[in-house]
Amino acid sequence: MSTSIHSSAICESKNIGSNTKVGAFARILSNAVIGEDCAIGDGVFIENDVVIGDRVTLNLGVKILDGVVLENDTTIGPNVTFANDLRPAGKSHSKELKQTTVCSGATVHANATVLSGLVIGKFAVVGAAAVVTQSVPPYAIVVGNPAVITGYVNSHLPVMDVESKPPLDKERIISTRVRGVTLHQFNHVTDLRGSLSVGEFEKEIPFFPKRYFLVFDVPNEKTRGQHAHKKCHQFLICVKGQCSVVADDGSSRQEFVLDSPSKGIYLPPMIWGTQYKYSSDSILLVFASDYYEAEDYVRDYDEFKDLLGGA
Repeated sequence: MSTSIHSSAICESKNIGSNTKVGAFARILSNAVIGEDCAIGDGVFIENDVVIGDRVTLNLGVKILDGVVLENDTTIGPNVTFANDLRPAGKSHSKELKQTTVCSGATVHANATVLSGLVIGKFAVVGAAAVVTQSVPPYAIVVGNPAVITGYVNSHLPVMDVESKPPLDKERIISTRVRGVTLHQFNHVTDLRGSLSVGEFEKEIPFFPKRYFLVFDVPNEKTRGQHAHKKCHQFLICVKGQCSVVADDGSSRQEFVLDSPSKGIYLPPMIWGTQYKYSSDSILLVFASDYYEAEDYVRDYDEFKDLLGGA
């Protein structure tokens, strides 16, 4: 099918794919590149240095300024603006622009603003009226001004009903829908002297650690982790306060709340782990099966998926 351009639209670009529809009063400048099967809504403005993939939807009043790349199957809600002014107030003008990329499958909802030079990860969701000032990880859901991560796509919170599980050597272990990831409830003893929680390595915790580290004083809006390990096993316990952990095996994703020193989560190698929603008093204790090795970290989600495919 041929391209359909409304009679009131101003379309100067010749680089528009087949079956793309351009709505009323839209304007597309001459050097913009737009793929096939796109829907360009009424009043959309697209500058020159813009690349738009296939099956992209731009709703009413969207402004796409120079330096923006929208990959395949992205959806941009009404009146979204992509900024491109990198010049601080009072500084000299500069023509240099950083590329802003909205990766495949991502959605940016109505009235959001995305600052320049950022990456909106694959299948991420930007909430309505959010102001995005930092790059957004794949599958993350961000809202607010400035935007912060409030969840992850398809990461349903499980119910940890430890009382319904039979005890196994004084601990209760619950399987999850993420490959190899298990939730652990440790023996918790309380008397007049206080409380005690205890776990045994290689019996209740499925490895013997060579390293530990503590994470604390984390602002609530900050996100940590966002990587996988090639060989290293990890076990996480929030010994004070609470935080949330998202585990991702490349196919399934699940979110867990650590809110007790008698609760822990085991993350085997090649599980993408993210920690966020830290309470102001949280202290996260992490046991690791190996000494620190920078080469063991996988910090790019696409590389993580590629390694899983190779495995």
